Amino acid sequence: MKKKFDQLSASLKKYIVTELENTSRAGPVSALVKKSKTPVTTFGELALKHCNGGATMQAALWLKNHLDNGGKLVITLAGALSSFQIGVTLAELIRRGKVHLVSATAANHEESYYRYVAHSHYAYIPRYTELTPEQEAELRDAGLRRITDTFLPEEESVRIMEPHLLKMWKEAQAQGERYFPHEYFRRLFAEGLIKPDSKANPADCWALAAYEKKIPIVIPGFEDSTMGNIFASYTYSGKYRKDKSIVLDPMLMKTGLEYFTSLYDWYMDEAKDHPIAFLQLGGGISADFPICVVPSLKHDLHLHKKMPIRDWAGFIEIGSSPMSYGSYSGAGGKEKITWDKLSTTSYYQIIQSDVTVAFPWIAAVLLDL
Repeated sequence: MKKKFDQLSASLKKYIVTELENTSRAGPVSALVKKSKTPVTTFGELALKHCNGGATMQAALWLKNHLDNGGKLVITLAGALSSFQIGVTLAELIRRGKVHLVSATAANHEESYYRYVAHSHYAYIPRYTELTPEQEAELRDAGLRRITDTFLPEEESVRIMEPHLLKMWKEAQAQGERYFPHEYFRRLFAEGLIKPDSKANPADCWALAAYEKKIPIVIPGFEDSTMGNIFASYTYSGKYRKDKSIVLDPMLMKTGLEYFTSLYDWYMDEAKDHPIAFLQLGGGISADFPICVVPSLKHDLHLHKKMPIRDWAGFIEIGSSPMSYGSYSGAGGKEKITWDKLSTTSYYQIIQSDVTVAFPWIAAVLLDL
């Protein structure tokens, strides 16, 4: 084997790990981390060696090294991960200082609150693919909004919070004030307007953990969410609106453009002293939006002509989207180099898997479990 290996070019050799190395450790990145003495991580090092399991362990160990050496981490949430209780692991990572900014779809953000207030009203249907259209309609009429295998109880969640938020929006209009979507939501915690469901564990709410730790949140595309739709309905004054007693100014809500410019300041301030890594859970706007801050600082603000702009230190994506048809969600790290989102020295890893399977392993390593 050594003779065969010696015949290869140096550029190819750097990608290859011998079976001995792969047996003794979880791969080349593992050399950056002292051998684990904790049971879950030890088992992961033993069992997760190949394919997406190996990629997951590689990414986890790289991230652990990154954070242990003073790096910062941005996590992005796509799909319905909050309804799928991503907060069980994400909230603890936030509390332990492992996460420094969250970018979430507006649906994920609000669903973290919905879990908090209505956890016991959720239900599951593991064999959801077997439902007929008539059964789906029956669920609709019962107010159970299906998200894959999970039912979100609208009356016990959305409609509980709507009156509180509407009051905030009306007050903001009267006082000529404007806030980001997540700032209105955070007042629900700050002012004690909502209480956890009797069977909910508040520690599982990542939005609560982020509020308590005061870490920044970015919610691009607020209008693409249930509460965003509701807010839009209150701003509509067109010919089909019957009750015009409440018409809100859409500018009460700070926009995605303002979220993006806030990222300029956050990234430049944090990157002065810390490399920043990017962990993308799923695809979509929650990830595509914040990762663009680096090329925008360079090519739109032209700051690279005046000062060095630190590239993303690493990019890790867990998702099932294929690399096809121009999909941002499925684009690999190498493609991101061409857009100046990553450099040739940035670490990157794509894990083709279900986030609910792979992310807990990464979290376990970062939490020293």
